[in-house]
Amino acid sequence: PTSDTLWDIARDEVEKRENSGDDGERVELWEKSVLFMGSKNGGKTTIILRCLEREEIPKPTLVLEYTFGRRARRHNAPKDIAHFWEIGGGTSLLELIRIPITVNNIRSFAVVLVLDLSKPNELWMTMENLLQATRNHVNKILAKLEKTDPEVAAEIKQKMQNNLQRDHPDYDLVDPFPIPLVIIGSKYDIFHEFDSEMRKIISRTLRFVSHYYGASLVFTSKSEALLLKARALINHLAFGYDRSKSVSVDHSKPLFIPAGLDSLSQIGPPPTSDSNIGKMRANTPLELWKKVFEKTFPPKSFSDLQDSKDPAQDSQYAEHEVDVMRAQKNQVYSRNTSIAEVIVEYTHIILLSLHNSYFTSGTLFHIAILLVFFLW
Repeated sequence: PTSDTLWDIARDEVEKRENSGDDGERVELWEKSVLFMGSKNGGKTTIILRCLEREEIPKPTLVLEYTFGRRARRHNAPKDIAHFWEIGGGTSLLELIRIPITVNNIRSFAVVLVLDLSKPNELWMTMENLLQATRNHVNKILAKLEKTDPEVAAEIKQKMQNNLQRDHPDYDLVDPFPIPLVIIGSKYDIFHEFDSEMRKIISRTLRFVSHYYGASLVFTSKSEALLLKARALINHLAFGYDRSKSVSVDHSKPLFIPAGLDSLSQIGPPPTSDSNIGKMRANTPLELWKKVFEKTFPPKSFSDLQDSKDPAQDSQYAEHEVDVMRAQKNQVYSRNTSIAEVIVEYTHIILLSLHNSYFTSGTLFHIAILLVFFLW
């Protein structure tokens, strides 16, 4: 219309270019989010930087960090956006999972779980706690969506079921994770030096868990070739690149198994004798595999996996002015804590004395003056 301003015309032109391909057909803009979590110092940041082709020296993740990447799927096409979140601290910051995963982005969200293969005694506990916390949060979101937008909730659930073809023999035997999941076994170079039987137990266990949850599985290290394989799976989640159909299930080599391309018959039963399996009480196949795995690799307690280091003391985050003020506040806090202890003690005495009528009103008045002095 003739009443359009120059701004209106410019805006319409930008929208036309962003929403059209070279042939004039509408192009759907891709915007995905991926949450990286897993073993402390497991290599999450290194993997993210490699996926984004950034030549940076990785630094330890303090709490929750965010970055993003942009890619064009073809020449002259608008760039898709992928949001990358990373939770640090291993299993010590489970409550932060609810920050990046929301009702607004649940349809386009995926999770990458990075497990340190060089620490098998921490592996199951780390995996279990992080995946359970994520699943609980996602299920709460889906429960809300079933009331407010049941079509979207049904679409999300159906998408995960579609990771396995309906004619797959394990279709009714697995329990797909509610959103797309990739499991990465890191530090394969160290893992490769393990005893062959230990490697086989860890590999088969992770194959089962990945298949049971409808997840992709890949082993990686600092090797460029292995990082490229991990990058391929992540690029599929983040930017919609074609998913690799190659498969590697040889336990003497790095595993690479895209979701839906494994089977329980190929994985085999838990690696223990039939007599031992008969003695183990388990309500689900997952629980049985856990018991077998932890018999070989006794887990560390959950408290041992907590990150007890105070990030405020980390030299990489040093800020002189801030640190000086913080030291002053700590002194005030220490003094106030001592005063608070005195107040609590005197309050206890007053209440007890009132109950037993020990003090006169004059005595109570003097105690009140003493408390005011301490507060001052």
